[in-house]
Amino acid sequence: MSDLHSAPAYRARAVRLWLLAVAAMIFMTLVVGGVTRLTESGLSITEWKPVTGVIPPLSQPAWQAEFKAYQAIPQYKELNRDMSLDQFKVIYWWEWTHRLLARTTGFVFLAPFLFFLWRGYVPKHLRVRLWTIFGAGAFLGAVGWWMVSSGLAGSDRVSVSQYRLAFHMTLACAIFAAVLWTAQQMTPFSESRAPKRLRVSAVVIVFLVLLQIYLGALVAGLNAGLVYNTWPLIDGSFIPSAARLWHDVPAWRNLFENTLTAQFDHRMLAYTIWLAAVLHAYDAWRTRHEAGSAFVLLAAVTAQALLGIATLLMQAPIQLAQTHQMVAILVFTIAIVHAERLGHRCLVTAEA
Repeated sequence: MSDLHSAPAYRARAVRLWLLAVAAMIFMTLVVGGVTRLTESGLSITEWKPVTGVIPPLSQPAWQAEFKAYQAIPQYKELNRDMSLDQFKVIYWWEWTHRLLARTTGFVFLAPFLFFLWRGYVPKHLRVRLWTIFGAGAFLGAVGWWMVSSGLAGSDRVSVSQYRLAFHMTLACAIFAAVLWTAQQMTPFSESRAPKRLRVSAVVIVFLVLLQIYLGALVAGLNAGLVYNTWPLIDGSFIPSAARLWHDVPAWRNLFENTLTAQFDHRMLAYTIWLAAVLHAYDAWRTRHEAGSAFVLLAAVTAQALLGIATLLMQAPIQLAQTHQMVAILVFTIAIVHAERLGHRCLVTAEA
């Protein structure tokens, strides 16, 4: 265990359970956020009201006012002109639930954190880290509105910017990783004796999965999963021609705006992650360090790859796409826990 930072066992346990609760809240928010994106619900609330926005419309005139505001944006005008008020309520409730979960997560983080600070439960060396995580969460809320604003009145878009969507999703996942990693470090396991290469490869897989989530958000933002619905070939070949992958000028725009390039990158990274997980699991088995969780990670990565292929071949039916997004966060969770266990260094030595 760690050496210097001792605390009564019940304090360390309370802080760890609090952080795990926050991580669970972020997980739920990410899942609902994915559903919100897939159901095109994210633009249904056209104002950012961090406090009063907690209260949904409670009367028919209030609902009509919200619907009228939605009718002023390009998404309604170009895609949903036949939408009824009852249909609007469905997408409104998805977005409202997503925002409510985000706000609740902030409260679940801040209120206990202040209490634990007051009672001296949080070791000094952890305070800056946890305040940084809270600040990142507050910034995430602003990024969320920045994302939504890209598709509102005054824009020519019928959905949010894929650039902003991918950044928002990736930042949320990074915060989730920081919370979960810290919670795991509060667990009084023995410090890891795994070889350095095994610890490094586990962390590399975590970052590769995070990058894959970013690329997946780009694919979702571009609706790239609705095209090139063949596998293992894409656009008629395993590797499309350079002229097709890089036709936009400047070339870097293809990475973010070319549906073929975005989907190709997503596929290639999926193959890379699967191969990395195979080699890592073999190494963990050979060295007898966290082999069980390494094979759980490999199984999750394999299941996610198969889900991705099925989602693509079936042209992204919403329930399958929702499952694919949820399992992506689950794979990320397993990768984080596994990597932390391999490099574990307990932040608190619990005293009886």
